Amino acid sequence: MWRYREVLPLPADVQPVSLGEGGTPLLHAKTFDDEVDLWIKDESLNPTQSFKARGMSVAVSMAKHLGATKLAVPSAGNAGGALAAYAARAGLEAHVFIPRDTPRANIIECRELGAHVTLIDGFITDCGAEIARRKDNEGWFDVSTLREPYRIEGKKTLGYELAEQSDWKLPHVIIYPTGGGTGLIGMWKAFAEMEKLGWIDQKRPRMFSVQASGCAPIVRAFEAGEKFAAEFPDPHTSASGLRVPKAIGDFLILQILRDSSGGAVAVNDDEMIRVGREVGSTEGVFVAPEGAACFAALRILRRSGKIGTGERVVIFNTGSGIKYLECYEQRATGAAEMPER
Repeated sequence: MWRYREVLPLPADVQPVSLGEGGTPLLHAKTFDDEVDLWIKDESLNPTQSFKARGMSVAVSMAKHLGATKLAVPSAGNAGGALAAYAARAGLEAHVFIPRDTPRANIIECRELGAHVTLIDGFITDCGAEIARRKDNEGWFDVSTLREPYRIEGKKTLGYELAEQSDWKLPHVIIYPTGGGTGLIGMWKAFAEMEKLGWIDQKRPRMFSVQASGCAPIVRAFEAGEKFAAEFPDPHTSASGLRVPKAIGDFLILQILRDSSGGAVAVNDDEMIRVGREVGSTEGVFVAPEGAACFAALRILRRSGKIGTGERVVIFNTGSGIKYLECYEQRATGAAEMPER
């Protein structure tokens, strides 16, 4: 990722806090849908096994450079693990607030990486509220999504990397799982920067945001033509990264979807897990439920005619299925059952 450091905020003479993030493969999907030119950007191969490593590498690098010593984050799981890892690498304190029902892999990861972990009875929004109440007295720097300017700078490297891997020609469509939406916003920022640099032209992919039907504030707001997304009541989904009832960057996400002539799609949990199992058995990639939701959304968009035959489509798998073993196990329908074709 740091091959793009000239467009990242860390001063040139400062050593980044890095674990080798970025450089993830862009895989050609050969079986799942042979009527589109389908590619998988597999972010599960980052350190801490998710795309969150990109943002935290830049955020922790800048926090250390600017003198912060104690970092705090509300997390659905993967952001907490990434902060724990990069803070440990930097010699800084990490305080992670996560819902009590977060997948065990995430909780154990944070603890084993030395973070101070607080389990909250509630959602990621409740975790953020707890940090806001305590951060001044505790001396914490809040690295919540879009409450500091540097995580998005790391996430924008998704756009730079995708363009470089695609010979500087962006795909027709990007399908992206959306909780806080920093990756989507970051990529859009990267596309604008690359156009100014003369690396790409004015053409942009149609951006599609994918959420769980049990927590779909962006989908609901997009369909209603709203500028902001109201907090989603009683959010529930096995895809913990999508259980974000209120995104601070909601207006930016919605504007990007409309400016790109894209859209928003909701997928139920049973379907995303079933399709995730199918992706694994056909493409050899064990996707997180959030990534699986994007494959299910592709089929919805194909049926509705919003994605045409022959179009080049990139799906972002933002994490590893290994971290969600409970999700796949709970919805297992028998080892002998074959996925639908």
